[in-house]
Amino acid sequence: MSLHADVSATFSADGADSFHVDAEFEVERGESLVILGPSGSGKTLLLETVAGFHPHEGPVTLDGEVVSGTPPERRNFGFVFQDYALFPHMTVRENVEFGSRYHGNTRDADGLLSTLGVPDLTERYPPTLSGGEKQRVALARALAIRPEVMLLDEPLAALDVPTRQTLRDDLADVLADVTAVYVTHNRTTARALADRIAVMNDGGVVQVGTPEEIFERPTSPMVARFTGSNALDLDDAPSIRRALDVPGNGVVTIRPEAIRIGDDGDVRATVERIVREDATNRVTFAVDGDTVETFTDRDLRVGEEWWLTFPTDRLHVCGNVSATTKTGSSPS
Repeated sequence: MSLHADVSATFSADGADSFHVDAEFEVERGESLVILGPSGSGKTLLLETVAGFHPHEGPVTLDGEVVSGTPPERRNFGFVFQDYALFPHMTVRENVEFGSRYHGNTRDADGLLSTLGVPDLTERYPPTLSGGEKQRVALARALAIRPEVMLLDEPLAALDVPTRQTLRDDLADVLADVTAVYVTHNRTTARALADRIAVMNDGGVVQVGTPEEIFERPTSPMVARFTGSNALDLDDAPSIRRALDVPGNGVVTIRPEAIRIGDDGDVRATVERIVREDATNRVTFAVDGDTVETFTDRDLRVGEEWWLTFPTDRLHVCGNVSATTKTGSSPS
């Protein structure tokens, strides 16, 4: 079942400025589309609008059939909330079976809970569960109605890191053949779960593509920086422009893991900051008036100078720049 949405809606709260969402996206049958963006970009509002929780202009269609005027419980969407939204007075089994009052041919609750690794929770109540257990129950409840589309609103955001990693792996298996729209601000989760990614900012979709396209070939500095790439303004880093033979002004992007540190290279840079991460160091180098982030296992010190090498096949130009590399070819 394919989903297409082209919606426009304005939201306001007492004492707050209104916020406008105007976005279009399409999800093919069996595809997982991740909507990725910063907090406040409108991701959740867009998902809730598609689900039917908010009035809007523009159509929401399933396989070409308009469902915009249909109540949420009749759209056959499975919705997984960030805060679980389980009924505390119902047992786990009763929560999973809740959708049967609106849908026929629902899936067996015990079988679903077993598939999701929590078969022993059926008679427990939500207040007695851990965050990971609650999210598995919420996922089972959404799947129980045999939804045509799964809508997931940052279901891993409130979990600790080990639980998040385990459930993310399980979600990848559960969503493998399901038409799904998954909202998150976490780029690691986006890469792990997405067939395609739609980057959202200020209420609109600013780029859509495969994970490789989004992370390696961002179309704007905002997308580059949000997905963890360096976005280097050539006005602030003329030595990079000269070394890479990039004419004019604008922005070039490159993944931090692509940059090499050594005793020679393209640009001389000074270590400005070192942050220890799980398996490596994230190092910030000062280059002219800009900074460049890299990853390395080297034992570096703040204030040291090193050479940075920028592989030309990993450089990407965005903005108003027509670039050539040292070899005269355009960076990909």
